Amino acid sequence: MKYLHTMVRVTDIEQSLAFYRDALGLELLSRRDNEKGRFTLVFLAAPGDSEAQVELTHNWDPEVYTGGRNFGHLAYEVDDIYAHCQRLMDHGVVISRPPRDGRMAFVRSPDQVSVELLQKGEALAPAEPWVSMPNVGAW
Repeated sequence: MKYLHTMVRVTDIEQSLAFYRDALGLELLSRRDNEKGRFTLVFLAAPGDSEAQVELTHNWDPEVYTGGRNFGHLAYEVDDIYAHCQRLMDHGVVISRPPRDGRMAFVRSPDQVSVELLQKGEALAPAEPWVSMPNVGAW
C-alpha cells in the first residue's frame, strides 16, 4: 500500500492556488481542466516531496462546502517556521495560531482548511513578533 494524495474541494481555484502554491510554497505538479465533467483537478506537493500530494478539486458549478474543521488539517514540516509564517503574512494570510513556541503554527486556506506548520528539527528560540501575537479564530 502506498499513500497517494489528500483531496480538498475548493470554491475558487485561482484563490486556492494563490494560497497553496504562492503563499504556502507547494509546487504545482499538474492541472487538468475537464470541460465535459465541469471540474478542475490540481495536484501539488512540497518541494522535493512529490510522493505526498494534495489534490485541489474545483467543481465549476457553485457549491457550498461545510465541515472544513471536520476534515482535520494538512501538516507540513518547514525549515524555518518564522520565515514561512512571514511569507504567508506577506501574501495576506492570517496566522491563526502563531509559532510562539518556535515549533508550531496554524493557518487556514481560502476554503477554511486548516494547515499546520511544524518546525523541522528542534524548535526555534522564541522571538518577536510571534511571541506576542494572539490566536485568531479557530484552527
